[in-house]
Amino acid sequence: MRANYWGKYFGFSTFGESHGPAIGILIEDIRPGVEFPFDRLRTLLAERRPKNRYDSARSEADDISILSGIYEGKTTGMPICLLIHNTEQDPDIYERIRGIFRPGHADLTYFKKFKIYDHRGGGRASGRETVARVAASALVEKMLGDIEISCYPIQIGKIKAAQIVHDFKNELNWPDPHSYNHLIDYLEEIKASGDSVGGIVECISQNVPAGLGDPVFEKLDANLAKALLSIGSIKAIEFGSGFNLAEMTGSQANDQIDKDGFKSNHAGGILGGISTGQQIVIRLAVKPTPSISLPQNTRNISGDSCKLELEGRFDTCIVFRILAVVKAMVKLVLADAIAHQSLIEDKNLTLSDLRESIDKLDEDILLALYRRQKLAEQIGLLKQTENMRIEDKEREKELLKNIRKIGDTYSLNPEFISSLWKLIISESKRVQ
Repeated sequence: MRANYWGKYFGFSTFGESHGPAIGILIEDIRPGVEFPFDRLRTLLAERRPKNRYDSARSEADDISILSGIYEGKTTGMPICLLIHNTEQDPDIYERIRGIFRPGHADLTYFKKFKIYDHRGGGRASGRETVARVAASALVEKMLGDIEISCYPIQIGKIKAAQIVHDFKNELNWPDPHSYNHLIDYLEEIKASGDSVGGIVECISQNVPAGLGDPVFEKLDANLAKALLSIGSIKAIEFGSGFNLAEMTGSQANDQIDKDGFKSNHAGGILGGISTGQQIVIRLAVKPTPSISLPQNTRNISGDSCKLELEGRFDTCIVFRILAVVKAMVKLVLADAIAHQSLIEDKNLTLSDLRESIDKLDEDILLALYRRQKLAEQIGLLKQTENMRIEDKEREKELLKNIRKIGDTYSLNPEFISSLWKLIISESKRVQ
């Protein structure tokens, strides 16, 4: 699985660990001659950095090195590789918990998956990984046109915003002036106790054109949900009226329409997986920061029970720093949907647009061939173990017959299909 790769029409890979030398991003699908948004990239990274006394004390400068793909401030069409250096990492502080699984972290699950895990702040499971996502979002902002995305907390622990006042400016981006001092007192109490707290974030995208997204498995809300749930601290998501829809009748929940448009927005701006042209309204539940200084029960890599008290630079509440990451992922999903829609509508497509799309398809074909080859290797091993014959001529004939039928459906040249599949079958036999 390409677990460190994101996107379909604008894609990138990320790499690097929390306490390694750098976090990196590799972008291969970029057209030449585009002005590289240096200043905007730095602004977005600054939005993600710790800014208040409830954020982690680890404050990286997020200095960027461009290794390739940019010349005289513009893209060359070659792969762009960016490094964002880790200068405030301190892996030594994690030595005393080597081999101990931290509750609420991915230590245990990574170990079960890979039989090894990076104990230095969580490695790839750390929130530090999200700096690459924010950097990538700077490269798609021009594609979004008039779309505006706002993101703010509406609940921190037990404190809920009773009203949303967008002009109320403060270091926490809290939208309710009447409960702000109460929130500060609450956070001070949590911080002094050595604990942490989560919250709920609301994200609203305005001026989104109708028609973005696709039916069934490529629904816009499904892709937004996957992108947002891929952020480590987010554990729940709702669109529009969300879970409150369970209490409504159909007559209450349906967004009725007249000549002026929709009369309500319980669906959150998406119907059938496709944008309606209304605001896309999303709310996200963010879990408390798992790193706390209170004693906790856990186990070590040998299976023995033990007590754990963490020391380090922890966020009392991760909600405030996650806002920039949420906006980044929404931008990336919407940009991907816009790029796909431009292909469907055949709008102002350049040679670069078409080549970018065909390169994407070629990548998908190669990935499918790689997976097929790995399965063929497993089949070969199974046949050897069970003393089964390698060749099955009847099955090959049936396979080619079915493949030709599918090819006919798409008006593909039958001779081309036959030749291609004979090559694929031949390669499968070789690896078996």
